[in-house]
Amino acid sequence: MPAVSPIFPGISIIDTDTHWSEPADLWTSMAPAKYRELVPQIREHNGRRKWVVNGDIPLAGDSAVSAIGPDGEKMLGLEFLKHDIEMVHAASYDCDARLELMDRMGVSHGIVYPNVGGFGNQNFLKIDDTALRIACVEIYNDWMSDLQRRSGGRILPMALVPWWDIDACVSEVDRMHANGAKGIVMCSNPHDSGMPNFAQPDWRPFWEVCEALDMPINFHIGASEGDIDWSGKVPYSTWSGDVKLSLGGAAIFLGQLRWMVNLLVSDVPELYPNLNFVSVESGVGWIPFLLDALDYQCGETAPEHLAHLSMKPSEYFRRQFYGCFWFESRTLASAIEHLGADRIMFETDIPHPTCLYPHSVERVRAAISELEPAVQKRILQDNAAELYNIQL
Repeated sequence: MPAVSPIFPGISIIDTDTHWSEPADLWTSMAPAKYRELVPQIREHNGRRKWVVNGDIPLAGDSAVSAIGPDGEKMLGLEFLKHDIEMVHAASYDCDARLELMDRMGVSHGIVYPNVGGFGNQNFLKIDDTALRIACVEIYNDWMSDLQRRSGGRILPMALVPWWDIDACVSEVDRMHANGAKGIVMCSNPHDSGMPNFAQPDWRPFWEVCEALDMPINFHIGASEGDIDWSGKVPYSTWSGDVKLSLGGAAIFLGQLRWMVNLLVSDVPELYPNLNFVSVESGVGWIPFLLDALDYQCGETAPEHLAHLSMKPSEYFRRQFYGCFWFESRTLASAIEHLGADRIMFETDIPHPTCLYPHSVERVRAAISELEPAVQKRILQDNAAELYNIQL
């Protein structure tokens, strides 16, 4: 039985952004023999342990990217970078331990995003062999489908798609929907890597299948090479590593405006009115200002472009887009007022460094408790349940 929050009685809290520390054998345990030495695995690379693919192409370090220690204490600063999967809390990578943690937190369901492949599955583009590249996507998705089943449908990984091949994207969306996936992870700016941008007609088959199958498209922060590169240049080079991580991490939230503004003035929301988009791990306080600015700027300098669209950019957002919050408190009520209570969902980002832990739900009690009970329920439960087709 999914947990009900003791802090918000009668509400089954859905955490719309969590991460999974991929076990070292995730890919090798399921790969066909011809790919077993080529799929992602941890090996020595230039004297350091790393996730590599195709034998020696580095994808990521061997850190579990978990800030929760084995004793349940949270690590602050950069300590988490030194801890591999054997040095962190089992809830980072084990199904039963994660469910136990969710129960203690009063969290009913958790939406899961990747680490090793990149937040937008962009890391696999480093592989030249296109068949191997797609195999890496499919193996991850199949492993995560099994995790979803083992969790009794409480842990819900979003499926990766091979965004560098639109036809393959369509096929994988269809396959993973049949396997029970509730949504997909998408590269936020595929044109950074030479693909058509989202406003071009090339993507229409992809939009069509996602709309037809009711599969929301999730854009996590840092989901393209351009996003990572930009945020990495924000801090001054003279700052220490912990300050660089803090400033780059804060700036990357706003990098979400790249895909968002372009989609909002494209014909995609107009042509696919039942297609939904989610801005993940980016907060919501900045979005009202962005929408005001976008409506004004386009009205002043691009009125002819907007003339063929039936709605303003802000109106498309309020119909088809969602934002997720976790640390915000003082500005949350204002964002709800401007965006609408049906556009906002709750997340913890567990077990990442800036996650809400150990007092995950308590951290938002003050911000949420002042809202009407129906609004609390919508933000903590109903929006995500409806969007991801979660039966409570």
